[in-house]
Amino acid sequence: MKKVNVVIDGKSINVPESYTVIMAAKELGIEIPAFCYEPSLEIVASCRICVVEIEGSRKLETACSTKVWEGMNVQTRSERVIKERRQILQLLLDNHPNDCLTCQKAGECLLQKYAYEYDVKFGDESSQVSLKIDKSNPYVYRDESKCILCGRCVRICAQIPERSVLCFANRGTEMKIAADYDKTMGSSSCVACQRCVSVCPVGALMDGRLMGRHRSWECEKEHIKCSVCQYGCDFELLKKGSRIVGVRSMAPGGGRPLCLKGRLTNELNYVDMSELAPVYMKKGEEYVQASWVEALALHRLINRIEKLEER
Repeated sequence: MKKVNVVIDGKSINVPESYTVIMAAKELGIEIPAFCYEPSLEIVASCRICVVEIEGSRKLETACSTKVWEGMNVQTRSERVIKERRQILQLLLDNHPNDCLTCQKAGECLLQKYAYEYDVKFGDESSQVSLKIDKSNPYVYRDESKCILCGRCVRICAQIPERSVLCFANRGTEMKIAADYDKTMGSSSCVACQRCVSVCPVGALMDGRLMGRHRSWECEKEHIKCSVCQYGCDFELLKKGSRIVGVRSMAPGGGRPLCLKGRLTNELNYVDMSELAPVYMKKGEEYVQASWVEALALHRLINRIEKLEER
């Protein structure tokens, strides 16, 4: 593939012409902030926090969608760029609950990270944003008031055609993410795979069974591959000292779908017995607490093993 020479923040690099600015910057170790961009998802360039200044262009361009060209000269932190990013962050914070101290996502939230980096503070009205929490699905805790409408969850859910649970609903200031024509997560057709949770950049979607149990900075992380099926999805083990206290789904890629059975099996295999959270099964439109045997559908397997042992 043809390569082109690009200059980003004074640093030169030779990259394939299929690259976008954000990809070329990453090769140079330059981080460009992004909310809606995720390498495994289609590009929508909606959040505009990744804008950059390109020599010869009168307007700021989104780094996630702009392809590189020969001789391109890019500034990722010019005065104009920083001003634009600060305005976007201020708008987001003005419509966001001010509960960073107690939010489960603290320490891993991109909005928190960028607000700190660009010195943007909550306004006087931010703390008055009403919480809209949906706990109906124990595996997917949803706080609508923290959603920044980046659309990552919608796009990653749609990658599995038979799922496609999430979508955009309404328009203008009433726009939101809805599940199956505005059902709760528990009554919707969500299968609790946590694809959406794995890519959410803020605290709008989280693992409900890990809420309030551990903070991100308290735990070491170890990457593992699931061995339940041939896809080999990626998970993180959360460790406190010598104890494994939780398992988290990582963003899927390369056709890997993620599933509830895989995550629960890895929890049962790795997590310290004293740290295992309750498991649930969906019956009708509600989740009810269940045994591990029921949740993992092990009845038939256990019965056959017992019969084999009897023989």
